[in-house]
Amino acid sequence: MTTTSVSTQQASVSERAKAVAAALLLGFVLVYTVGFAASASVHNAAHDTRHGLAFPCH
Repeated sequence: MTTTSVSTQQASVSERAKAVAAALLLGFVLVYTVGFAASASVHNAAHDTRHGLAFPCH
């Protein structure tokens, strides 16, 4: 029988804060980029999503 040991490391608070900030920034960039897209179907899908999430868009 083989025994494997696994070591886990917890991320520091600053690393978690950076990850959260990067995720939020990416999310906002995606929402606004798609929201101003030239394609009507892509724009309408983003618009409907914003309304579904109660996110003001106009």
